[in-house]
Amino acid sequence: MNTPISSSRSVSAEFILLFVAMVWGFNPVVIKIGLQWLPPQAYNLGRLVVATIVGLIALWLSGTYRRPSRADVWKLFRVSALGFFTFQVFFTEGLQRTAAGNASFIMCLLPVGVLLLNKLFGLETITRAVVLGIVCSVSGVALIVVGTGKEFSLAGHHFLGTVFVMLSQLGYAYYTVFSKEFQARYSTYQITAGLMGFTTLLLAIFALPETLSVRWFEVPAAAWGSVLFSGILALCICNFLWIWGTGVLGTSRVAIFNNVSPVFAVVSAYFVLGEEFGILQTLGAVFVFAGVYITRNRGKFEKQRRYLKSNNKDSFLK
Repeated sequence: MNTPISSSRSVSAEFILLFVAMVWGFNPVVIKIGLQWLPPQAYNLGRLVVATIVGLIALWLSGTYRRPSRADVWKLFRVSALGFFTFQVFFTEGLQRTAAGNASFIMCLLPVGVLLLNKLFGLETITRAVVLGIVCSVSGVALIVVGTGKEFSLAGHHFLGTVFVMLSQLGYAYYTVFSKEFQARYSTYQITAGLMGFTTLLLAIFALPETLSVRWFEVPAAAWGSVLFSGILALCICNFLWIWGTGVLGTSRVAIFNNVSPVFAVVSAYFVLGEEFGILQTLGAVFVFAGVYITRNRGKFEKQRRYLKSNNKDSFLK
């Protein structure tokens, strides 16, 4: 169930998650630089190795390691396999097989997946305000995608790619929802390091042939910079903050910040690449932030709804 949180801590978490959304919005540009010289899964494995090393160093420096039970090791492995590993594999493979519009829109469905999992397992209270906020943010991302003129298609291999991207988002929703339960027993440092470690091992098995084919000593500095940026900041630090945020705000409220990333993506593309930022993108950004506003003030919306319902009832009795 949702737990009460202090207002100052909640606001701090929201600003931190906006930072996460900003990094994730800029990260695709950085990844594209690395993929000029590295195949997709080898690149993924490289940044995961970096993230795991940084996560283990952070855990050691924090001094918060606690020996996990066998049951918790299995649970963390399951969250890694069905969640983060599933996201890494299917997202990369799906992007190569589907239209940009398909991928961009499906990526914004993470809050929907989180909501469904919470409803299915009864983990968090789902209110009408949360649902309204998610609808607003999804609509906003849809407007941004349409405004950028990205192609939509389900023909041929685009359909399989769309399915892959959808599976990747379900995997990330699973990871978001079920990584939260470990916070009652372990530090966020330990959860992040364990999650990255298991995912790296799984991806190493999956991507070994592709990784061995790379001449790593010939990889240019720009590609290594891409791997380091994406591994340290986008993967390790941002996922650490994402997991921490679920403990502060709850998974449904955190997931909606995923849809802020496209706003930062189109803004960075406007300033860095000179791409258009028109009326639809602006309107989409307004809808996205309206969705965040509604979910963060869901208590006011629910209170107003109960007040109006009560007044209508009184009017009927008169």
